[in-house]
Amino acid sequence: MRVEDNHPRTEEEYRGNKFVWRNKIRDIAEINFSHITRVHPCFNKTIQLHKIGRVHLPISPECNIQCNFCVLSFNKTEFRPGVACSILSPREALFILRKAIEICPEIAVVGVAGPGDPLATNHALETFTLVDQHYPHLIKCFSTNGLKLEEEAKKFADLNVKSVTVSVHAVNPRIAAKIYSHVRVNGKLLHGVEASNHLIQAQLSGIEEAVKNGLAVKVNTVLIPSINQNHIEATAKAVQEAGASIINIIPLIPQHKLSHIPPPTCERLKQTREQVERIMPVFRHCQRCRADAMGILGGKDFSKVLYEELRLPLPNSTGNFSHG
Repeated sequence: MRVEDNHPRTEEEYRGNKFVWRNKIRDIAEINFSHITRVHPCFNKTIQLHKIGRVHLPISPECNIQCNFCVLSFNKTEFRPGVACSILSPREALFILRKAIEICPEIAVVGVAGPGDPLATNHALETFTLVDQHYPHLIKCFSTNGLKLEEEAKKFADLNVKSVTVSVHAVNPRIAAKIYSHVRVNGKLLHGVEASNHLIQAQLSGIEEAVKNGLAVKVNTVLIPSINQNHIEATAKAVQEAGASIINIIPLIPQHKLSHIPPPTCERLKQTREQVERIMPVFRHCQRCRADAMGILGGKDFSKVLYEELRLPLPNSTGNFSHG
């Protein structure tokens, strides 16, 4: 028998040898990542200098978890994640995309980043189906909390979606229980350690499944003083092992149930990023974009021009949004 005949060939055999399986996942992740860094401005800062634009389509009306620092809102003034001026239907999103390209011809990336979670409804799949039909040349991406990523990853890969950002703020359920208020699973609200344990397992399995299906994975982690500030390295190790290629460490915006916690100092943020960089690449040019951002990263944002021209109605801050 040749030596290579002893090597695992099926997924089951690879999983039986955890070390070999993890190496296989890392190899796949490296291939996925090397491609996306050449074309996506959110993975490569130098691409911004070449004026490659992106548009976020705000088509996600629901979320299946509640983070203690998250406030979803509809307005035209705040510049942070979880904010949009309106919720679009998939058909409206296609129309918005066409107008966005007319206003900013540099648009090369179309993403779904909220304001809810793209996997909590079928809106993102329907939208990417339309985008793939009408604008197959555009790079497609989305962000998610990862709760349903394992079961949905292949569907997005089949629509030529190239990357996903997964928000993972802790991999210790006791720490995570201080970050998440609840997680909705099959219509049931889970709380505390039970909720966090379910979410963490889903996130890590989802990252692995996304990588297997050809998606490059970036992880967003919010640095929260007094809660997870000493846990970021452990989180990075876990997501890197699952197949994530790069991590974005974001300072807390004090709001909602964590409004009493100050954001990390610049020195603490810098120190944490340097520590994590020993484990995996760190994404350092995050703009903390709105869910309806449009334009060139680091340059002019055209979202106000786009939505003012279309005169879409501005819903109230909670009327069109659901956490379950």
